[in-house]
This record gives sequence, structure tokens and C-alpha cells, in this order.
Amino acid sequence: MPGTVRPLAALSLVAACALALAACGSSGSSGTDGSPAPSGTALAGQTVTLYSGQHEQTVKALTDDFTKRTGIKVELRSGDEAELANQILQEGTASPADVFYAENPPALTVLDDKGLLAPVAADTLKAVPAADSSPKGDWVGISARTSAFLTATGKGADTAPPASVLDLAKPEWKGRLGIAPSETDFAPVVTQVLKAKGEDAAKQWLKGLKDNAKVYDSNETLSAAINSGEVEGGVIDHYYFYRMRDEKGAGGTHSTLHYFPKGDPGSLVDVSGAAVLKSGKHQAAAQALLAYLASAPAQTVIANSASYEYPLVTGVQGKPDLPALDGIGTVADPAQLGDGKQALSLLQDAGLLQ
Repeated sequence: MPGTVRPLAALSLVAACALALAACGSSGSSGTDGSPAPSGTALAGQTVTLYSGQHEQTVKALTDDFTKRTGIKVELRSGDEAELANQILQEGTASPADVFYAENPPALTVLDDKGLLAPVAADTLKAVPAADSSPKGDWVGISARTSAFLTATGKGADTAPPASVLDLAKPEWKGRLGIAPSETDFAPVVTQVLKAKGEDAAKQWLKGLKDNAKVYDSNETLSAAINSGEVEGGVIDHYYFYRMRDEKGAGGTHSTLHYFPKGDPGSLVDVSGAAVLKSGKHQAAAQALLAYLASAPAQTVIANSASYEYPLVTGVQGKPDLPALDGIGTVADPAQLGDGKQALSLLQDAGLLQ
């Protein structure tokens, strides 16, 4: 993630602003009708403003390639996705944002529920599997990642990893576990537990995690702690391991990824998505940017980047050292992930978030 500043705390601000908007109603200029985005080259010289909560280096490579291909310039504003969604809610129809690119569906759902997103052009939606995008067609899936369990090589967690993410609340994991509950990546896992086991079971699971785990402020610091042997293991998104491995090299990597069985709440496959803001001043150019992000050239940039995410367009392969995504699990239903507010509330009630 671009930042490590209490992203789920920022999501609570998003929820608060969403409630305020609900009282007043949402407004904005009329959106597109879902018709195909025009050719980018016909819009050369325009500038679109992109609020991005995705990996900054990869997004910069994408926007540079988009500009080279179309002549449309991109003003990139990178930050935490929850903070950016909150900013859009506060700015309302005066927001300079034309496009919002989020790491997880809940940040998009908050804006979608307030009627702030324009329909995505039909041809753009067709470029990726329907299950990877908004069920309402108001944002399109761009890339995917999966949750995994990172362990310190040779430790007990490595030789006998948990059979389920639910096992991490058991007493035998006390003092061996690390978690990063303030990461927006963690809330969807909580939502999956909620969906699979119900609220009471999710509360007990979070209580067990609090009893067992040392809390870290980000997946990067958690991964480093596992790699150094400070804790035996923890739940992360898969790409944090690969990026750490690239940074430290083979000799400095002392950790291993384990994947939860398919169907387990810990085998979450999640998508990043992008949307056009209904109030944006450059609707056609914004639709052209989304069409590009869902195209083979952009997906190839993602596949070859240091982000280690999975491309979604058929025929574009991810990095060869990534396991096949369909062997890990299926993409979580964005509608079931919702806006993340219930997961946030449970994390706060458990004392894992302020």
C-alpha cells in the first residue's frame, strides 16, 4: 500500500461522511450511459485527475504509457485509498477527481452507494470477468491479489502452518502470531469470516487474535518481523512477500508463503478497481483511461511490474513465480464485501483499532 497511516481509521471517516451525505442526498452532473469510451487519441491534450490508492510506481508506469498512447495527460494524486475516498466525499461535486483507483472494493462501494460514480462503458466492463467488477457496472476490476500466511522459515508455523485462518484464534498460537489490523487489506478477511461463520463467531475470532498476536502498523513491518523471526507468522497479501524478497535477495529472505485451502475465509481473492466520478469534468477522457486500464497493454504493465499482482484480462499472464490464481480461490463477491463498515466496527470493538 502507498502509506501505512492507520488506513482503517481513515475508513471510519469515510463511513461518517457517508452517513452525512445520506442525510443530505448526493448530487452531481449526469454520468455516462455506459456506451463505449471514445478513442483516446481524439481527446489528446486533455488532462484527467486520478486519485489512486494503488501502488504508486506501477500506477505511474500505467499513466505514462496511457499518455504516450493517447496524448491525454494524467495528474496523479496517490495516497491511502480510504483517505482518498473520504476526501472525495468531503469535496462532493467540487472534487477535481475524474477517476478513483482503489486497492479494495469497499472504498469504491462507499462512493457507489452515494451515487457518486458514473457507469463504466460497456466495452470496458466486457474486457474482464463480470465477477471482478461492480455488480452495478459502476467500477471495473483491474487486478487481483490473494491473502496468504507468511511464516518464518523453519519455525513451527512453517512446518505446521494453520489449516484455516480461523485456527489463528486458538491458544496454541499465543505469542507466535503477528497481525496488521489497521491495513485495509485485513478488513475483507474479517468480512469473509463474518460471512462464513456469523457475527458471534467473528467476534470470538477477533478476541482470540487480540489475545494471541503482536500488532504491527503495516503489512511491510509485519512481513519484516516474520522474516527476522520476531514472530512466527501472519496473514498478509501475497505480494508483500515477493516485494520483500526482491528487496532482500535470496540470501536475506527467511520466510515462506503458505496459502489457505480453497473455501476457507483466509483464501480471499480480492480485486482492485477503478471508477469514473460522476462529477468529473472530463468524462470521455476518464472513460478512456478506464478502457486503457482494462486493456491488454495496461494489464501487461501490471503483470511485469514489481507489484506482483494478478492481471484480469484473459491472455495476459502474471509473473511466472506466482501460483495460479484459480488454484487458490475465487474472487470475493464485491457486493458481499460491502462497504467494510461492519468489519471496521468489529475490529474497533475487539480493541484492534482505535
